[in-house]
Amino acid sequence: MLLRFTKMHGLGNDFMVLDLVSQHAHIQPKHARQWGDRHTGIGFDQLLIVEAPSNPEVDFRYRIFNADGSEVEQCGNGARCFARFVLDKRLTAKKLIRVETKGGVIELDVRNDGQICVDMGPPRLVPSQIPFDAPAQAPSYALEVDGRHVELAAVSMGNPHAVLRVDDVCTAPVHDLGPKIEHHPRFPQRVNVGFLQVVDRQRANLRVWERGAGETQACGTGACAAAVAAISQGWMDSPVSIDLPGGRLTIEWAGPGKSVMMTGPAVRVFEGQVRL
Repeated sequence: MLLRFTKMHGLGNDFMVLDLVSQHAHIQPKHARQWGDRHTGIGFDQLLIVEAPSNPEVDFRYRIFNADGSEVEQCGNGARCFARFVLDKRLTAKKLIRVETKGGVIELDVRNDGQICVDMGPPRLVPSQIPFDAPAQAPSYALEVDGRHVELAAVSMGNPHAVLRVDDVCTAPVHDLGPKIEHHPRFPQRVNVGFLQVVDRQRANLRVWERGAGETQACGTGACAAAVAAISQGWMDSPVSIDLPGGRLTIEWAGPGKSVMMTGPAVRVFEGQVRL
């Protein structure tokens, strides 16, 4: 059986996108692992699946698998690619699209300039909702990693994030601390790890170690979590520009209980077919 797919990217965070509205197939974690291999497969950070909704109040269901086969709750760069994909494939004519994810309902706004704004919903800061093992909510937490004390913020954007402030992202220990914090026992569902360098009140640089994928060129939910952490701790003011290795995202957040708004591009790379 051959399945049509589209390769896309959001700031270099790359995806294989499958339409399972007009095509029918049962995708398993082994397929994501097979197709995600950059040497023997198609190669991607995440596999995005477009499905018909189970909730009549939304337009689509959106599922995300990492390249290691693990299914995750949310992907911000993927959400922008999702919006571009369903319009390009004429699965909808709407420019404001409501989508259900494992992490909750999000809204995608495709603007006339080609940029896509995603309403990511309010961040979750209560430790049990992230989930993170801590006795009470706090702006930051001390974590012991291999005998070292690391200070980090913990935020959920539908998926869990740890955010560490660093002096320089170029020399940040992304590949050393990233996997150790990802698998730390205080994060029972593992965690994405952001290394944030604040440049000024409106600009920051960010690198992200994504759970199940390693360091990626960009992480939309990671940029949102970093902005929330920085604004919460008084380092930055909304709106903020977050520069990742793959490019820039604009994040707006008005404070607790308010939605995080993320704006950035989505690009189609090529079309193909894969055998299931």
